Amino acid sequence: MSETQQVFGAETQDLEGRTLSNRELLRALLRKPQFDICLVLVLLFFVMAAVPSLFTSVDPRFCELGKSTHSREPGHPFGFDIQGCDYFANVIYGARPSVMVSIVAGLGGFLVAGLLGLLAGYFPGLVDNVISRVADVLFSLPGLIALIVVLNSVPNRSIWIIVAIILVTTWPQGMRIMRSSVFSVRNREYVLAARSVGVPPLRILRKHVFPNAMAPLLAMTTLGIGGLIGLEAVLTFLGVGLQPPSISWGSQFGVAASYRESPHLFIWPALFISTMTISFMIIGDSIRDALDPKLLR
Repeated sequence: MSETQQVFGAETQDLEGRTLSNRELLRALLRKPQFDICLVLVLLFFVMAAVPSLFTSVDPRFCELGKSTHSREPGHPFGFDIQGCDYFANVIYGARPSVMVSIVAGLGGFLVAGLLGLLAGYFPGLVDNVISRVADVLFSLPGLIALIVVLNSVPNRSIWIIVAIILVTTWPQGMRIMRSSVFSVRNREYVLAARSVGVPPLRILRKHVFPNAMAPLLAMTTLGIGGLIGLEAVLTFLGVGLQPPSISWGSQFGVAASYRESPHLFIWPALFISTMTISFMIIGDSIRDALDPKLLR
């Protein structure tokens, strides 16, 4: 009984130390100017996607054909699209699907890859073999081509359909990273001590293994969200992403490709996509560097 109490006490101390470490990590990140700037930009994009009316009162679907592809004028800083709709309003409202697809797919991928990698790494044998073989099959598929083929066979492509298909095809990489990280954690002293006194596996996984093995996957996910923004734009540009009347940065790219004499149709969505992608990548780099044990010595 005393051994069990010691293990539970060690768990509490470990949790307290990890909370302190998280606070120190946050303070270290906030001391980096590039992290602060990118965090503000990302939060701005989130607000833009959630409440676009805060940024423009113009209806993005109100159009005047007489102003088709006109450049900017007072009250319309981005000019007009091919239908004469205010392009600033279209770019603002186009943030929602791009942000939703990237964030939901990124967080969903973190959860799926984290759970499967946790199980595969902690339960070698049948569980590991089944999960790893399924991941191998998905790894053998050419990523972008597989997405195009699958999405092209879906008649009504909503945001959730696109997110689900991206999740199915992209989780193996994160699972591999989580699995290898769990391998390095599962035989540490505090895990072996908890296992020896009969602590349930679920508690061990939740209290010890996952919190101490998730750092590489967290950094990879943050970096990958930037890539998902570009992926959504590419899929929509190729005609297998969101469908009209949905407004997104990718669909604006598709239209701009046919109107090269109106560069503003390309410049503004490209600027927004690039800014958001680079911001997430810098945040991911900052988190990865902060979680690197070699840099913490």
